[in-house]
Amino acid sequence: MNIDIEFVRSQFPAFSEPSLEGQAFFENAGGSYMCKQVIKRFNDYYIKRKVQPYGFYKPSEEAGIEMDLARERMAAYLNVLPHEVSFGPSTSQNTYVLSQSFLSKMKSGDAIIVSEQEHEANAGSWHKMSKSNIEVIEWKVDPDSGRLDLEDLKLLIKDNVKLVAVTHCSNVVGEINPIKEISKIVHDNNALLITDGVSFCPHGFPDIQDLGSDIYLFSAYKTYGPHQGVMVIRDNAKKMLSNQSHFFNSEYPDKFMVPAGPDHAQIAATNGILDYYDQIHSHHFSDEISLLKRSKNITQLFRDAETVNLKPIINYLSGRNDIRLIGPSDNIIRAPTIAFVSQKNSPSEIVKKLAQKNIMAGAGDFYAVRPIKALGLNPEIGVVRLSFVHYTSEDEIKAAITALDTVL
Repeated sequence: MNIDIEFVRSQFPAFSEPSLEGQAFFENAGGSYMCKQVIKRFNDYYIKRKVQPYGFYKPSEEAGIEMDLARERMAAYLNVLPHEVSFGPSTSQNTYVLSQSFLSKMKSGDAIIVSEQEHEANAGSWHKMSKSNIEVIEWKVDPDSGRLDLEDLKLLIKDNVKLVAVTHCSNVVGEINPIKEISKIVHDNNALLITDGVSFCPHGFPDIQDLGSDIYLFSAYKTYGPHQGVMVIRDNAKKMLSNQSHFFNSEYPDKFMVPAGPDHAQIAATNGILDYYDQIHSHHFSDEISLLKRSKNITQLFRDAETVNLKPIINYLSGRNDIRLIGPSDNIIRAPTIAFVSQKNSPSEIVKKLAQKNIMAGAGDFYAVRPIKALGLNPEIGVVRLSFVHYTSEDEIKAAITALDTVL
């Protein structure tokens, strides 16, 4: 099944915005364009239901129903239970709250393994546990490839390890980590697996039950939706967590990890992501099937389109002897998040020149200071990053390669 790129792009107002005409967006890993279904959900909520939800009058009842529906639909797409889905301000905030919750149940001498591939959102809070006499063990990356070796994990994991934190896909290395295999190693040693899916989920939602992650986090604003974090906490992980919300929320699994309380409109608007996914599925596939099956079909549709577009740009960069491509050159095992450094020009110089060619890319450390250092690079200089998703067209890929050939 080939993706209908014109139909897909018609769902995003940015592609018909005159001020963006001719601009090719290659910084999707920092935040995607928002689909029109989310914008509509926001507009409807703010106009019709911007009241305290879960009350006894109609707009309040409707607001609560819409929020609950977002949780139920998201759970179905992720193959988890609705009460296992929490919404918070951001993944960074959600991870910090998680760390504080775990800390209250852990004791001196307990350990956590944190991979060196992590965005700081899934690293900093865990590393700070060392101040409370929790042993923090770093799972090192290969300094040349940035890859994590599962054999290293097997050597690191010990009886005192309670948690393992690892990204599904690094926002600079780009390689998709084998979470299902990692989860088996972790569970065989009676530990819990925390997975940062922020850089994976823009390319399709995972089947979390199949993956085996005990806690899975991602950001809705990178999956075409509102600026909030989504956190899945499986029931088996709750025994190690303490309430971080109001005392009377301690028995509510969707509330006890959200100290700030819910952002009603953001949660309600999350339905728009799933409205978009439903429309994508009905346009490309004829069968009316379960949301989980739809999710898998859409993930494959996105993945196929991205893999095709990824190959020429990876081949171009890996074929240059003045470029160091970060991560694998195999387009099948990586996400379309491409970081590199040049022997000739700094990342900031390159992206400024790309901008003059109407290619919107990024330069910097992207909060991935630890992996960038591990790769022997200077985080103050950083890397060039081009990241795209399923709505990126073949013409935009060609334009990016042409621009790169001019400025490198």
